[in-house]
Amino acid sequence: MIPMTTPEPVRHSITVPADIDRAFATFVDGIDRWWPGQNSITRAPQARVAIEPHVGGRWYEESVDGEQCDWGKVLTWDPPHRLVLAWQLQTAIPGITGGVLCHGFWQFEPRLRTEVELRFTVLGPHCTKVDLEHRHLDRFVYPEPARFYLDNDGGWPGLLDRYAAAVTL
Repeated sequence: MIPMTTPEPVRHSITVPADIDRAFATFVDGIDRWWPGQNSITRAPQARVAIEPHVGGRWYEESVDGEQCDWGKVLTWDPPHRLVLAWQLQTAIPGITGGVLCHGFWQFEPRLRTEVELRFTVLGPHCTKVDLEHRHLDRFVYPEPARFYLDNDGGWPGLLDRYAAAVTL
């Protein structure tokens, strides 16, 4: 029997030239400015991405025609220091995985709950470190392909770069 291994969490850090309040607000309230439209699960083009600012709040996207697709929910809301989101997007492999299919590589799966934790730490008056950890990857139907995607330029590293650029605007 081959032993199963648990995939390591995806971890990335970035330092942004902003005070902690602006760094946090840009991640949450300004997510529309930096989340790429091609990272979408709606059938029509993405109009906006939103994180409702409270525990239990939705993390979702809305298309230009009004279709909404959930991505997850807020598990911990501690502005401006910490945010934990439930990531409820399963890798969409047609004919193999279940879930509520919207479109693309990912699909909403209400029974799935991986977690994305963000910690914001003051390094100076206009300097904040943002630590991201995406954990519980073993809960994906196919953990290794999901981890590979999340840990490459199309995943969290590229997203954090886009976020950092939005903070500096």
